Amino acid sequence: MEGIIWHCPALWRPLLPPRALAAESARDLTLRRWSVLALTERGCGDLERADCGVLLVPGDRAEAVLARVRAETVVTCGLSQRDSLTLSSLSEPVVCLQRALLRPDGGTVEPQEFPLPPDLPAPAEALLPLFGLRLLQMPLTEPPFSW
Repeated sequence: MEGIIWHCPALWRPLLPPRALAAESARDLTLRRWSVLALTERGCGDLERADCGVLLVPGDRAEAVLARVRAETVVTCGLSQRDSLTLSSLSEPVVCLQRALLRPDGGTVEPQEFPLPPDLPAPAEALLPLFGLRLLQMPLTEPPFSW
């Protein structure tokens, strides 16, 4: 079960889950079918094409991205009430999963909230694709945001 994040800032890379890659070039996205593809805001604009099982995409960019990505499941992230992955608090960031997510390994992450550590490398709303990647790839026995 491998995931990839497109246009992952260098400060985020130490927070990637095991077996998740930071895509360096558009070619990386086309080398194979990824079980999870996470798109940063910048990645949405630079994406040409990709094939994946689960697509994590900013909700306000999902429609445009779906014309270029083949995905079995789409998980939107952002600050809209329609997004599956959002924040329930901005002052003390708390990730809120609003719907159950089916993981590529067959497990399920049930709707719940996850408090975040205070020393984030970027605003919490920008990190939502990374948080989604961790939820879908970290072992279910470990807290996804303890780094």
